[in-house]
Amino acid sequence: MQLAGGTAIGLAACGRSSSSSALQFWTMQLQPKFTDYFQRAIGEFESARSGLRVNWLDVPWAAMESKILTAVAARQAPDVVNLNPSFASRLAARGAWLTLGDRVPAAVQRRYLPNIWQANAIGGEPFGVPWYLTTKVTIYNRSLLERAGIDRPPATYEDLAELAQRVREKTGKYGFFITFAPNDSAEVLEALVQMGVTLVDDRGRAAFESAAGRAAVNYWVNLFRRGWLPPEALTQGHRRGIELYQAGESALVGSSPEFLNAIATNAPSIAALSAAAPQVVGSSGVRSVAVMNLTIPKKSPRAEAAVDFALFLTDDRHQLSFAQAANVLPSTQGALASLRASLAQATRQGNASAIDQARKIAADQLTSARVLLPPIKNLKDLQQILYENIQGALLDEKSVDQALRDAAIEWNRLAPS
Repeated sequence: MQLAGGTAIGLAACGRSSSSSALQFWTMQLQPKFTDYFQRAIGEFESARSGLRVNWLDVPWAAMESKILTAVAARQAPDVVNLNPSFASRLAARGAWLTLGDRVPAAVQRRYLPNIWQANAIGGEPFGVPWYLTTKVTIYNRSLLERAGIDRPPATYEDLAELAQRVREKTGKYGFFITFAPNDSAEVLEALVQMGVTLVDDRGRAAFESAAGRAAVNYWVNLFRRGWLPPEALTQGHRRGIELYQAGESALVGSSPEFLNAIATNAPSIAALSAAAPQVVGSSGVRSVAVMNLTIPKKSPRAEAAVDFALFLTDDRHQLSFAQAANVLPSTQGALASLRASLAQATRQGNASAIDQARKIAADQLTSARVLLPPIKNLKDLQQILYENIQGALLDEKSVDQALRDAAIEWNRLAPS
């Protein structure tokens, strides 16, 4: 989740030089927008821990993986680092992180949303503290739905297929865009999971060649071959979906609530017709969420202080404050309850903005949201293999059964034996 647009690395944002005795804290692309927030929070923590200093380093999004890998290998890792569970879990499997089951009391663990706390665990052993969250909502064009004779936004994938047909046939527009470009969004992978597909088994080998897998891929094949999906879904990425929606050429798009701001700037006439609804769900009933966490390297010489700092930054008070400043969602139950109450009150009083209404929907759906994709090393390879073979089925170059069989064979060559 990239929150800030700058790419420069900010060193020791609190104005202190690096010190071997100071707690080293790395975040991902949060300067300069949130510099004041972190300076205040770090100052508060330092005041409560006499003699302890925190040096904050903000790392560009694209540089974090290589930088932390190098630091861990050289035994120069920070004491607390901001990562996502997918990447952090790959290092957790190598024993890079401090395990927190015995260091964080059970009562403290229960403060976090259970599904989110579990996203930061391998084999039941937590390796990170959940921090901030984002989850998509459905943003839809009320006018296009009305022209297609649809009185409410889709709630399920079955509804979505009906919408795709009716919008295309009655308006000449598209219902929505989703990309099968192998190196772009993982949205199709997430959709497969929502439709009840298990991607890999406990050994990491292909599990998608199943009845659920065949049904899910047939769903997309049917939409594409009937012309209810844009043909560029094969070659263009998620950005194309944004362009189509802002041009009034598609009826809905899945994005964050803050996308409404971009629509207001780029396409005010479309913004005036836009509203938000919950994410579409499949047979599993779950929605997707993206998580940021705080991890502590196993070899940190300041492990106790590092755990204290991670819990400090992610307590109810600080999570609520950061969620309001950054327009993200908190991972603690108390902070989420406070945020939902505030957004609900604004809605009842009739003074909630369109973004506030969308944020309320996003916050309300967190209880049924989880990280959908497995924390495996070669996830991008799995995406490429599946997308390329699904493309073959979409283009009628192979059957759905053959596409899944070919994908399973190819993936299992990469997966552990």
